[in-house]
Amino acid sequence: MNNDSIWDVNVELAIECSDHFRVVRNAREAMACLTTSWPEIKGSRHAVARQACLAALEGTKTNAEARIAFEAAAEEAGILKRN
Repeated sequence: MNNDSIWDVNVELAIECSDHFRVVRNAREAMACLTTSWPEIKGSRHAVARQACLAALEGTKTNAEARIAFEAAAEEAGILKRN
């Protein structure tokens, strides 16, 4: 099963500097961000988020679980945009 659904709540990231933002809308976009544009130093929540997003894409975790894990990883990395 391929679950590529849009999340109920987007996650906004501050990339490069606080003037540039990236909106992540689903587990596929989150996986791309985690693998290609994440800060060089990765905390423990990065691996958890990768596993959760992959599981959501495979249909073994929910989109909500993937979003929560991704948001926690972004917060840990200091790139989560606060509204």
